[in-house]
Amino acid sequence: MNTPLLPDEFADCEPFAAKWCIATEAGRYAERLNSAMVEMQAFYDAMYPRVRDAMTYLDEFPLHELPERELNLLRLVYSLIMVSLPVEVWRQPKVIDSGTAYFDRHLEPAP
Repeated sequence: MNTPLLPDEFADCEPFAAKWCIATEAGRYAERLNSAMVEMQAFYDAMYPRVRDAMTYLDEFPLHELPERELNLLRLVYSLIMVSLPVEVWRQPKVIDSGTAYFDRHLEPAP
């Protein structure tokens, strides 16, 4: 059996952890672009109802001292944010009418 990536309270989100607990914003964006809408919709449908619970749970920890499983939960929330516009508005992974435009971010928020 694999070691859980998320806190026990969020075991229902564990099926999405291996794919969506991504450490960097660039990594989350790349995963969004490389994912099918059906995958993002399934992740969104599972995680969106739990996001308030996740944030309430994470508020119990100092932000810069999160244990590994709690940090993974935060990364899962970050990934939910990354897929929310494609799921809710665009119905596609890329920004509508963006062509080949992109930007690279050189600084990331922490953690």
